[in-house]
Amino acid sequence: MAFQDFDIINERRQQERRKKIRKRIVIGLVSTILLVSIVGAVAYVGLNSKSSDGSRDGRGGSTKSKPSANKPLSSSSSSDSTSASTSSAKSIEASSKMVKVICEAAEYKEKCEGALGDAVKNDSSITQPKDLLRVSIKLAQDEVGKAFEKTSSLNFASDMDKGAYEDCKQLFDDAKEELGLSINEITTSDDLKKLSTKAPELNNWLSAVISYHQTCIDGFPEGELKTKLKDLFKDSQEFVSNSLSIVTAASTVLSAVQSVITRHLLSEKNGSAPHWISRDDRRILKAADDKLIPNVTVAKDGSGQFATISEALAALPEKYDGRYVVYVKEGIYEETVTVTKRMENMTMYGDGSQKSIITGSKNFVDGVRTFQTATFVVLGNGFLGKAMGYRNTAGAEKHQAVAARVQADRAIFVNCRFEGFQDTLYAQTHRQFYRSCVISGTVDFIFGDATAIFQNCIMAIRKPMDNQQNIVTANGRFDQKETTGFVLQKCEIKADDRLPPEPDKIKSYLGRPWKEYSRTIVMESDIGDLISPDGWMPWDGDFALNTLYYGEFNNTGPGGSTNARVNWLGHKILSKDEASKFTAGTFLEGAWISGRGVPAQLGMYN
Repeated sequence: MAFQDFDIINERRQQERRKKIRKRIVIGLVSTILLVSIVGAVAYVGLNSKSSDGSRDGRGGSTKSKPSANKPLSSSSSSDSTSASTSSAKSIEASSKMVKVICEAAEYKEKCEGALGDAVKNDSSITQPKDLLRVSIKLAQDEVGKAFEKTSSLNFASDMDKGAYEDCKQLFDDAKEELGLSINEITTSDDLKKLSTKAPELNNWLSAVISYHQTCIDGFPEGELKTKLKDLFKDSQEFVSNSLSIVTAASTVLSAVQSVITRHLLSEKNGSAPHWISRDDRRILKAADDKLIPNVTVAKDGSGQFATISEALAALPEKYDGRYVVYVKEGIYEETVTVTKRMENMTMYGDGSQKSIITGSKNFVDGVRTFQTATFVVLGNGFLGKAMGYRNTAGAEKHQAVAARVQADRAIFVNCRFEGFQDTLYAQTHRQFYRSCVISGTVDFIFGDATAIFQNCIMAIRKPMDNQQNIVTANGRFDQKETTGFVLQKCEIKADDRLPPEPDKIKSYLGRPWKEYSRTIVMESDIGDLISPDGWMPWDGDFALNTLYYGEFNNTGPGGSTNARVNWLGHKILSKDEASKFTAGTFLEGAWISGRGVPAQLGMYN
């Protein structure tokens, strides 16, 4: 009877909690059945393979004799041949069953079963889940090549189309490279357990490949050419999506166990940094007052080796050990800077985010594709930016004008500032972590398809054009199997000093869905009164409202109330357990250490 005293909200929360528990039990059972089915299929194939090679007696000796080269086959030999043929057929049958099991969760099931089924029939060496995953990714890689070959027959007439096609060439080179990395990881994984430890890397690369497809397509205006490109890339995108499903199917149980262990260990720590941060990088994060020793110094006043950052990067040695450190002295550097792919494990630090500033003004209105408008571009994995400012000064009237585009994996920005208006920060792909940064803008000013956490950051909303609304995020997760999304944790979302204090005149929102499976979580953040009570804005009609994932948890401030939020199917008021899945320790697949100076919070703050 005591439960009758609970109000409606509490009762609803209890029902939701019970529903979640039931869901977890079902998922656990399905995962277990899946794993048992896979292991059983593999074991069956293995046993039959051994049987066809020769059975062994109780003393370890082979009971199968080879026929003499000088005598015709006896009836016994003929029987052996029939037995081998039967075993081979059973082996194919077992592998075919494994295909059905492993394709069960695929979005494009017929394509998955058809292609992998044919592969099993044509190649008897395919006997394990990892073999099927390798084949699936190889098929995707082949389709990418075929699709791009076909684009050469299309007519790219305008300068904008020609430029977009050049972007596509680079993006598809990136796609093929990362599919190749995925295949190599699978090939070197000896068993299912080892494969499960590679799942974060595989998810990271495959999600990026899907994003590369979309980035290519997005470079073209609506019309016949864009429609043709979508059709050309359809098969390769679907194969990549299926590969993501197979990664999950092959590693669900072991990953879940590992996740529980990891969360248990990490829950005992207060400060944190992702496992992919090297020991040297952790030292940099751990102490804010560490005196870095630069390999090279850039200074406008002539006191360094170089006067521009681009010159310093161009002089980078082909090979270097450890981390290469670039110190940028106070000054405003008017240049476009690119940290290329070969410039891995680079640290670039300045004298402060409002002192050492890289600035530019490339923009869409002046005829530059959004992809190419960035003042600062990071392609080299393992980049660490500290105490730097990145600007695009084109202004609101120039529409898309990117201050920084980050495609690199394992990129970290600490105490940095990103200033622009529309499309300020393009968090394009891979894993990214932003700590104690300021990001300012108007329309969709944090956008892209990365797995990115913004922690303890300030999102400063600026004054847009008269006919515009402000939107903080526009996440571009295209496929529901992608492991990407934006997380804003312990952030402050507020008005820029120049934004008029009249929220009724200028509407501001937390985000809108750029792509169908857009995913953004805002938690433990302070949200100002400039954010509209409904919180989120549609992109176009009801597009993505049922498929997106927008979550909120334990936010404060006048704009943090969820009483009048949108009632879309995809919008969630999260429980603490649900929100915990999007903390740095879990969402970035991190193993974390305590730190001071510039800590990275492992889990929830409260």
